[in-house]
Amino acid sequence: MLSRSRIRRGRISPARVRRTVQLAFGLFCIFCGWRFFLYYQWATGASAVYVPKPPMVEGFLPISALLGAVHFFNTGMWDPVHPAGLTIFFAALAICLLLRKGFCGYICPAGWASNLLERTGKRLGLNRSRPAPARTAVHKAIRTVLHAPKYILMAGFLWTMSTGMDARAVESFLTGPYNMVADSKMLLFFLHPSATALTVLAVLALLSLFVSNPWCRFLCPYGALLGIAALFSPCAVRRNAAACTGCGRCSAACPAGIAVHAQQRVNRAECMGCTECISSCPQKDCLQVTCLNKPQYDWAIAYGTVALLWTAYLAAVWWGKWDVSIDAALIQKLHSTMM
Repeated sequence: MLSRSRIRRGRISPARVRRTVQLAFGLFCIFCGWRFFLYYQWATGASAVYVPKPPMVEGFLPISALLGAVHFFNTGMWDPVHPAGLTIFFAALAICLLLRKGFCGYICPAGWASNLLERTGKRLGLNRSRPAPARTAVHKAIRTVLHAPKYILMAGFLWTMSTGMDARAVESFLTGPYNMVADSKMLLFFLHPSATALTVLAVLALLSLFVSNPWCRFLCPYGALLGIAALFSPCAVRRNAAACTGCGRCSAACPAGIAVHAQQRVNRAECMGCTECISSCPQKDCLQVTCLNKPQYDWAIAYGTVALLWTAYLAAVWWGKWDVSIDAALIQKLHSTMM
C-alpha cells in the first residue's frame, strides 16, 4: 500500500488528480459544444445533416434548472423540455451536500478556465498569493463585502422564482417556446457576444491573472447556492495542529482564499474540496480529507464527485430523465421563429 507521503507528492497527488478530472470534463464540454453547434446548424436550416443535441449542454441553463426544480417540488413531475439540466442540477446539489463543492472544484468548466488563468498568472508572476490574513474585524468586513454580490444575486433569483412566479407561471415558462430554444440562445451568446459581454469576459479573464477565481469566489450565484449546501457536508479537510508549522503554504495555495492554516476543520462555503492545500503542505499528515471525522484518501472527494455524477447520469438514462423527445419539425420551426 502506498504511504500518504507517496500519495501526496507522487504521480497521483491530489492536485494532479484534480487537474486530470478538470481537463477530462473540460475537453468533454468542448466536444459537446461542437456537437451542439452542428445540431444548431441543422435546427436553423444551415445544414441538412441531423446531429442529435448533446443533453449535457442543458447543464449550462441554471435558471431553467432552478425553475425545473421548483416545478418538480410543486408537481412531482420532471422537466419535460430540459430533463438532463434538472438531473445535473440535482446531482450538483447531492455532490455538494456529501462532498463539499466538488462540482465547482472538479466538474464546472468555468472553474477549470479560472484555474488555468490563475496558474498562468502565477507563472507570469502576476498572481502572488500570500497566506490569508488573520481574522480581524476589518478582514471580516472586507470579506463580507467581496462575497456579498453572489449571495445577493442568488437571493434575487430564488425570491423571484418562489414569490414572483406561481406554479402555473413556472410550468408555462418551462414548456414555452423561449425555454425550448434557450440552449440555442445561449450558444448565440458565445458565437456573437455583445460589446458589453466581451468587456465583462475580458475584465474577468484579466482579473483572474491577478486574483484567484474572482468569478467563482465573488460573483457566481450558482456557486453561492452550492456553497450553502456544502456547509452540511460530512467531508472536509482537517488540520492537525500538532504537525502544523504555520508556514501558510496551504492558505497561499487555496484557490478560494481560505485561511486554511488558521482552521481546524475547513468548513467554509467557498471550500471546493480541491485539496490543493494538502498538495502544498510540506508536513506529513498535517492536512487530510475526513468524512464523518474519519480519515480518507486525499483524492476521495475527486473520485466521489465523478462517481456521483456518473451514477446520476446512469439513473437518469434508466428512468428516461436524460434525453428529451421533441418533434424535429417543431424544433426547426421554433428555431426559425425564435432565433
